[in-house]
Amino acid sequence: MRNMKILWGVNALLLLVVVILSSVIFAELFKKPPTTMKPDPSDPRGRVIAKLGDKTITSEDLNQQLLQKHGRELLDQMVDHEVVRMEGNAEGVTVTEDEITKELKRMQQGYDSETQFYESMQEQLGFTPESLRTDLFNKLLLEKLATKSITITDEQVDSYIKAHPDEFISPVQLRLQQIVVGSKEQTDKVAADLNKGMDFAQVAKNRSLDDSTRNKGGDLGWLDENDPFMAPSIMSAAKKLKVGEVSKPVLFNDNFYILKLKELKEDSKAKKDELKEIVRKEMALREAPPLKDVMLKLRERWKVSITF
Repeated sequence: MRNMKILWGVNALLLLVVVILSSVIFAELFKKPPTTMKPDPSDPRGRVIAKLGDKTITSEDLNQQLLQKHGRELLDQMVDHEVVRMEGNAEGVTVTEDEITKELKRMQQGYDSETQFYESMQEQLGFTPESLRTDLFNKLLLEKLATKSITITDEQVDSYIKAHPDEFISPVQLRLQQIVVGSKEQTDKVAADLNKGMDFAQVAKNRSLDDSTRNKGGDLGWLDENDPFMAPSIMSAAKKLKVGEVSKPVLFNDNFYILKLKELKEDSKAKKDELKEIVRKEMALREAPPLKDVMLKLRERWKVSITF
């Protein structure tokens, strides 16, 4: 997670350099002597990509400026990616599509949707879905190479999780609906409607006193099982429900609350195992040399020579 933040920061910096570079290009080109408005089609400077009065900018002009101002950074990135792949092939270390997909799912946490996540990657870092997968492949492969000789035991992982409980809080979440009425007589009417087969949401719209949820069919949204803003007596009743079940009326502040558990989220064993593997990798990366140093050693091993 720490290394991903560093990686994103570097990419964001590169994008900023490109924006600044564009300004520099135009500023310098305005200083050049006027060029003909009708360039020879065979001009090796390339096709005209912009006209400014009696001046022209060609694709070759742009390429030369980009190469001078930004070429070394891009070349280093290309070299590093190729060296990592060569080392992976030599050591029999690779990254599977499943591992990339899992990393993408982990990165998407905190976003409202997968679409929002990819839009954010495009807008902030310039990544398309395809280029993001490629970037992750190289990142994960480098991490594997850096930690391949480091072993983190299950006992070490369990001890770390036990010692840092705040980092791994994952409470059960409940999606609740409610109907709030003011008397026992009204709870009987609610029960009669539900027994007739009426939809809970419709009964909430017809009878609930709660203005904030009535028009939403009583929907309270997702709540942590220990939500501090919900009355303990209400959450206690909710936690006893199975998905689809309706509670008996719960008296609170002179009103009666009838609850329905619409959905439930809780960590499965698979998710807990996945969490342990994430912790194991992070602990291994902390013991490994910095990735920058690993990269330098790989360049030495593969006799990289840059004459840029």
